[in-house]
Amino acid sequence: KLDAPDMVTIPAGEFVMGSDDHGANESPAHVVWVDAFAISPYAVTNADYGRFLDASGHDAPPFWGDDGLSDPRQPLVGPSWSDAVAYCDWLGALTGDVCRLPTEAEREKASRGGRTTAYPWGDDLPSEHRGGRHSQPEPVDAYAPNGYGLYGMASGVHEWCADWHDAAFYAVSPTRNPCGPSAGPRKVARGGSWRHHVRFTRCAARSALAPDKQFSDFGFRVAMSVE
Repeated sequence: KLDAPDMVTIPAGEFVMGSDDHGANESPAHVVWVDAFAISPYAVTNADYGRFLDASGHDAPPFWGDDGLSDPRQPLVGPSWSDAVAYCDWLGALTGDVCRLPTEAEREKASRGGRTTAYPWGDDLPSEHRGGRHSQPEPVDAYAPNGYGLYGMASGVHEWCADWHDAAFYAVSPTRNPCGPSAGPRKVARGGSWRHHVRFTRCAARSALAPDKQFSDFGFRVAMSVE
């Protein structure tokens, strides 16, 4: 049994999820309660995932070892949703914890860092955050953490979440620990993308992808329930 990786505990409580000022799939803004949970301060890195591949024999994702994408401190890119779940299961077996992907509600609450602003740092996109596309991902700790001590919640890679995606789900969402619909064609992802012209994404912004897809701006981070 190994010690659990460094995790940040997000306290239980309510927050306003979604936004009425942007895409229809973010509306209506609604209050939800999320139980306390723990989440990794960084997206899973190449170094993290390399240990998993070596120990498990799991197939490497596309782009593994590619120039510009293989620095140990860069976020892993290219896992399918099932690859991300397999990593969480492997880590949980080593640590004795139930490791998993965060729900969409958990991921948004964590991204907000205790604030109600559009981005983890405020409502505006500072000029230094506007630049064009990068040629490769930045290290997972390239920018300052948010109010919960979490890095890259609005940048880096789109991060797989546990939930199936439904653009209209917010209209019928439970008010406590929502987990999305029971099935669907695509899984939710949250966060920014190093490949985009504006690489930083609002806390409420939603994206989704078929779970078998493997893109060079998709990754994930690990969550755990807490007592």
